[in-house]
Amino acid sequence: MSDTPSSPILLFDSGVGGLTVYDALREVLPDAPVIYAADLAGLPYGTKTETQIATRVAGLLGRMAERYQPRLACIACNTASTIALGMVRDVLEIPVVGTVPAIKPAAAQTVTGTIGLVGTGATIRQAYVDDLERQFAQGKRLLRIAAPGLVDAAEVKLRGKSVDPALIAEVRDGLAAMPGGADIDTLVLACTHFPLLSDELAAAFGPKVRQVDGAAGIARRIAHLLEGQRFAAGGAPNRFIVTGPITGADGLEAALGARGFGAAEAF
Repeated sequence: MSDTPSSPILLFDSGVGGLTVYDALREVLPDAPVIYAADLAGLPYGTKTETQIATRVAGLLGRMAERYQPRLACIACNTASTIALGMVRDVLEIPVVGTVPAIKPAAAQTVTGTIGLVGTGATIRQAYVDDLERQFAQGKRLLRIAAPGLVDAAEVKLRGKSVDPALIAEVRDGLAAMPGGADIDTLVLACTHFPLLSDELAAAFGPKVRQVDGAAGIARRIAHLLEGQRFAAGGAPNRFIVTGPITGADGLEAALGARGFGAAEAF
């Protein structure tokens, strides 16, 4: 582990969804140098098997930790975290923070007792989610729906293109058709990509449905683990790393520039 002031935080995601975690992190650690790694060559994760995801994420993070010497790694991806977090912690010798569906705060907020959970197919079927439901949502109704199309929609939106409203409507209608679906008043965004679509989701679900995601909680956890550590004066430049062809980051220039990242680099 590198503990020099220029040692970065490594944020890892399948694509650009983890930028929602980056935005929250900047609120609590404005000077921390960040390397954001987007596994665009592996996107999407939600359609892969558990074995494929676990081996890919652990292998990539092992190599990235060796190359970039981060002080902490964050798996800013619900799918990867629910499947591979334990394996990654076994591989790396630095703190590793995961991302889990925000069922606990949703259960505390709901008035009707009915919660919608929108995630990838791989996330919503995990026993980890079952455990969170048993632990924090006893007596509540948790309705889960897979929305793999929203991952692509978020990737498209961050590149400045419009989102097909039919994709959002399909998720809304799918939840509404489930027993008790009409009573949903809280929506768990169980994929870091989905807060990028908060405006579209709000328009589709209406003002009575509150959205909950885990970005702020993850940022607070990272800040707690790094409490007392020094960061380089003025902050080291942020880096945005992608797997696969560098052209995969085409269209992200404005979104990256607004967050202090330079041009995308190939891993």
